[in-house]
Amino acid sequence: MTTSGTKTGHYYEKQLNCKSSVIAWSHGARFRAAQRLIGTGPVERLLDYGCGDGTFLAMVADRVGTAVGADVAADQLRDCAGRFADHPNLRFAHVRDLAAPEHTGAYDVVTCMETLEHCPAPVIEVVLTDLGRLCRPGGRVVISVPIETGPPFLLKYAVRTAAAWRGLSDYKYYETYTPLNALKMLTAGKGTTLPRPVYGPPGAESLSHYGFNWRALRERVRHHLTLDATHFSPLGWLGGLASSQAWFVCRPKGAA
Repeated sequence: MTTSGTKTGHYYEKQLNCKSSVIAWSHGARFRAAQRLIGTGPVERLLDYGCGDGTFLAMVADRVGTAVGADVAADQLRDCAGRFADHPNLRFAHVRDLAAPEHTGAYDVVTCMETLEHCPAPVIEVVLTDLGRLCRPGGRVVISVPIETGPPFLLKYAVRTAAAWRGLSDYKYYETYTPLNALKMLTAGKGTTLPRPVYGPPGAESLSHYGFNWRALRERVRHHLTLDATHFSPLGWLGGLASSQAWFVCRPKGAA
């Protein structure tokens, strides 16, 4: 795993460089899956919607002609611009800047990874509409979200609890489930919902992973995009039974 020699960001340190080998392995598998699912050849124009600290863009910088990382956190965008100043093919923009006409249909591949689970329902609709608008006809949209239901719910809960005991990163702040809500997460179908805590000030609300249902999100994806395939990582051959992420490979509606 490489970030092209660039100083790593805070998500990289929390996830890929985590002192928990299980957490580091899981996130490493996530980035390997992302690199595979954008396609094996070069990509002329790529957009990473919700780019975070730019780790993914650094990993694929030598495969893309031009890549744009978009996010809502201005301080994070400034940090990325500084750390990746020696990568002329990488640039960063606020999500609101993507409303400009030159971005519509401009990207061969649009990725949105580990972002939608943090968005309130109205924002999810806006983001999914954006993803379809920004991708060129015949291009590829790759979305990843965490699996927080079924057997992975128990596995993640155990790993996060152990990480909290060790004082690692933010895991000590992870919310606890009542027995009834835990049972709902274990048996969740696409229609299962739990009340989810909302954080942040009005107009900038965000959600944690608590109560997130990837199957319900997949139904919203199908409403906005043509879903071609669902993948899982790691251990994807088990069909998500022991995976931490679900992946949706899509294209804009109406594209061949």
